[in-house]
Amino acid sequence: MTKVKPSIKADRFEESVIREMTRLANQYKAINLAQGFPDFSAPDFLKEYAKEFIDRDYNQYAITWGTRTIRHALSKKYKEFYNLDYDPEKEITVCCGSTECMISTMLGIVNPGDEVIVIEPFYENYGPDAIISDAKPVYLQLTGPDFLITREKLDKVFNKKTKAIIINSPHNPTGKVFSESELNLIADYCKKYDVIAITDEIYEHIVYKGKHIPIASLDGMKDRTVTISGVSKTFSVTGWRVGYILAPENITKGIRKIHDFLTVGAPAPLQEACAKAISESNEYYSKLKNFYKERKDFFYNALKHIGFKCIEPHGAYYIMCKFDNFGFDDDIKFTEYLIKEIGVAVVPGSSFFSDGNPEKSKYIRFCFCKKMETLENAIRRLRKLNS
Repeated sequence: MTKVKPSIKADRFEESVIREMTRLANQYKAINLAQGFPDFSAPDFLKEYAKEFIDRDYNQYAITWGTRTIRHALSKKYKEFYNLDYDPEKEITVCCGSTECMISTMLGIVNPGDEVIVIEPFYENYGPDAIISDAKPVYLQLTGPDFLITREKLDKVFNKKTKAIIINSPHNPTGKVFSESELNLIADYCKKYDVIAITDEIYEHIVYKGKHIPIASLDGMKDRTVTISGVSKTFSVTGWRVGYILAPENITKGIRKIHDFLTVGAPAPLQEACAKAISESNEYYSKLKNFYKERKDFFYNALKHIGFKCIEPHGAYYIMCKFDNFGFDDDIKFTEYLIKEIGVAVVPGSSFFSDGNPEKSKYIRFCFCKKMETLENAIRRLRKLNS
């Protein structure tokens, strides 16, 4: 047997806890409220578009950085929604999901030894992405229930070594939608220290309170912002893997080189289908928000009634809760109990916090991008916690 061991980089982070929860949910036949994928169908119109382009033989490699149609559709959308001008030929790149968008961006702009600020709690990919890029992740610790960005907190993490800050709004896992004043504060520090803002805006159309504001739209920020989004959450097609990056030409050049050698390109017929959907979906976005608000209101109120101490989300489709009312003080043990004894899979909150954070083991995260009957069934099972 070979004596080859995992690389030093691979040893510095663990496998995805979220994906592990899905495997455990399948093993114990638990309702999966862990991983953020819907259990309902994608829109019929989008599926029809995909069939159309497959039948029309759009089945070979697309242009590496995205088909012309999707890049132009995105350019038009960002102008219409956010008054942002992006050259579809030089400033928009389509990747294999927003996950690849993030690592292509990190590898395209970060040098060994650079520091990358990760807002905490965080989506679990960001820290490993920094490590893979030979950067040092520096955690900006926010405190619930409001998770406010303050000048005092920013003073602790920005310095001359800072290369980038990763901002996720609407936020996974808390559901926070960062306010304009908070984003302006981050922007001030980015300009002061010549830092790039990398924004994950995958939940941009799922907002219940406040308003989604791209940091690129703030004064002086477009030339130092990499905006990342995609179709996975908006159109309920997490398996299609079509994400995109909008960034100034000088930054895009490096990102496109990395993207080319990582994945070559996203699926060609699906890009064409998404381009058509993006061009026609203004009414759909409004319905999407109402669709998820109904689920958020039901599930949030039901969880509170059971005894969870919930943070009400203002965007995205997750609810973070404290669970100390049920006699547990460890998120891993409580998560295992929920899966094995109650039949509901969630994500232990520790996967969203760095080591040493006092909040690390106090939360779990529910996902509510499910059919109403799935959520109702989950609540019936969770009521056993009070029996």
